[in-house]
Amino acid sequence: MLWNQIRRFTDANILRQDQPSLNELRISSVHNPRVREAAGLRDRRQRKRHGRCLIDGVRELSRALDAKLTPSEVFVCPELLSGEEAAALLDRLRQRQIPWIEVTPQVFVKLAYGERAAGVVAVATTPTASLADLELPADALVAVVEGLEKPGNLGAVLRSADGAGVSAVLVADPNTDLFNPNTIRASVGTIFSQRVAVAASSDIKEWLSARGVQMIAARVDAKVDYFVPDYTLPTAIVLGSEAEGLGAVWRAADVTPVRLPMLGVADSLNVSAAAAVLFYEARRQRASRT
Repeated sequence: MLWNQIRRFTDANILRQDQPSLNELRISSVHNPRVREAAGLRDRRQRKRHGRCLIDGVRELSRALDAKLTPSEVFVCPELLSGEEAAALLDRLRQRQIPWIEVTPQVFVKLAYGERAAGVVAVATTPTASLADLELPADALVAVVEGLEKPGNLGAVLRSADGAGVSAVLVADPNTDLFNPNTIRASVGTIFSQRVAVAASSDIKEWLSARGVQMIAARVDAKVDYFVPDYTLPTAIVLGSEAEGLGAVWRAADVTPVRLPMLGVADSLNVSAAAAVLFYEARRQRASRT
């Protein structure tokens, strides 16, 4: 699939000879040390060890730049770049004096994460994501996701949170790192525009309680339908993994369990679908209040 994209985009290359370029060099070997080090960041242990992450995609990198993130390296495959968004990204890199390294399609295959070939991959310092750095607005709408294993699901929740205007996304006891390349891709780069934090479930619950935020937890065994609570109050919507659900921390008396009615044979929705339903119910109630 990736090679089909390479063949399709070769003639649409936006890096013309008459354009100014900030490329440092062109790499054609997959064994180049800079390529091998960047490709190594596809592994969670290497990301943690080096404190860096991979940003794969034109829109994703553009949104990282919007968030004032400055990549340490940018790899560009001219044969794969096309369209106005890609041209605008290169212009932004030129304006900010951020050089890039041109790579061949063979090298890009080694760098790219997954099958979608966007033509640009960047390396950046992993942003901090601490509760201590987080401030909430008075009418906060917070998402809490506990124990998610699939980075694609986490990214999809982040994308829904962005669309619904969620104030912050708190990642509790994760089984995947927040800045996994696939999380970034699945969020379409919206991860960089949101308030995010990673912490233990118990710490997150205590933090929310101290700020007077009511907690509403999605549970398959709940008796209350999801649309019954008053989401116009400062609210945290809490969701667990599809495999394990929510832990004991979220069964406390000050947490309201709610259910999404399931009218077919399945007993639950994908966590990102459930998140979207709850986020937009909160948004609907808040819109009707004004």
